[in-house]
Amino acid sequence: STHDLLTSLRQVEKMLAVHEASYQQGLRSLKKKLIAVLTYMPHCVRSVTASCPKPDPPAHGRRLGRVFDVGHEVHFLCKPGYELIGPRTRVCLESFKWSGQKPMCRRELQKLHRTDCTEKKNCCICVADIDECRLFPLGQPGLLCVHQCVNTPGSFHCFCPDGYDLASDGRSCTDINECENQMHNCTGDQVCVNTFGGFQCVEVECPFMKNATYIKTSPMRCERNPCMLGDVACTQAPNSISFHYLPVVSNMSAPRVLFRVSAARVLGDTLRFGLAGGKSRGHFSVQRSGRQTGTLLLVTPILGPATLEAEVEMSELERNDLLGRYLTKVTLFVSPYEF
Repeated sequence: STHDLLTSLRQVEKMLAVHEASYQQGLRSLKKKLIAVLTYMPHCVRSVTASCPKPDPPAHGRRLGRVFDVGHEVHFLCKPGYELIGPRTRVCLESFKWSGQKPMCRRELQKLHRTDCTEKKNCCICVADIDECRLFPLGQPGLLCVHQCVNTPGSFHCFCPDGYDLASDGRSCTDINECENQMHNCTGDQVCVNTFGGFQCVEVECPFMKNATYIKTSPMRCERNPCMLGDVACTQAPNSISFHYLPVVSNMSAPRVLFRVSAARVLGDTLRFGLAGGKSRGHFSVQRSGRQTGTLLLVTPILGPATLEAEVEMSELERNDLLGRYLTKVTLFVSPYEF
């Protein structure tokens, strides 16, 4: 009946009103919680800011720099009459650790033996502080430190140059990978190459040749565009040029294998390997090491720091007719250090 229908509609209306009131109450509660979260969030963000622990200044010295976030630097100075041993600058790494090792300030003049005497009952008691660093100098049997040794009362301490961390043995030096730790200043067009004790920013550019044009097919490779029919000068230019960068230590023993060049497939009946160009030819040699492989050898040691380049050419022939030339440019970044 009409009366029953109206009664049902009123009940539905009351139920909807109750649901709407409950919804509005829930919405107001959610807004309050959201405001509380937004109010608290800045404090949370500040409390988890990525930073390194505050580095202490060395004794008889001071620290410059008050920002300890990732990527920031701090610097160290010594008081007059003292010299700084260790890195002058340390960088906060992404691992939330400082690069290098903690520096120290040492008196500028130290003798092999320092004698401290105290008088007791008219008797002079002397204690000699032996300088272990001078008793066991670098490069001799009983080597204490790979790089630098500093005498301390009753002991000694090893230090590494910038770009290295002191190894867990307390005497050796471990290279810091600036490229991996984002400690470099290379641009987006450059490639960061880690070296022993530093890094290099390189940018590969395809060469310009009068009778041939090249395009970059990968960050480290350029390929020649097809030649016009009958253009002999173009066909004699390298089909491809690859670039490789090798970090090495100073005064590395020789002969030593540096790099191998191989052909993925052979169309002709002969493969030849040799050095192209005259730069640094006296340091390198190329030998055949397999049917499709040539090896670049270091034949004389190189004292760093230095940068040398070797060009390995692979030629493919069919009945002595040239089918293609492939050039590999290998650049050596020689460290100033032998470790």
